[in-house]
Amino acid sequence: MSEELYEKVKEALTKVADPHMGISIVEMGLVENIEIKEKDQNVAKITIKPTNPGCMSAARMAMDAKTEAEKVEGIDKAEVTVAGHMMADAINEMVNK
Repeated sequence: MSEELYEKVKEALTKVADPHMGISIVEMGLVENIEIKEKDQNVAKITIKPTNPGCMSAARMAMDAKTEAEKVEGIDKAEVTVAGHMMADAINEMVNK
């Protein structure tokens, strides 16, 4: 089942666009990893790595990714990690409250 959920989450993330480029974060290769944890609840763990470590839109893309992933039937919660950004810790804390 996790392979099916993985594909559904990946498809959902194609709706999230880099606001500067207007291209899906999946197409741009910004989604570094998607992992589905099915133990207690179906949690999608998503890692996004912006192309620019100072990208002003990283938080917005992370929030949009969380929102879209949590719309997927069978996903109870999404945890999004932004990697390689100069404000990654603050963004990750804000997104995953």
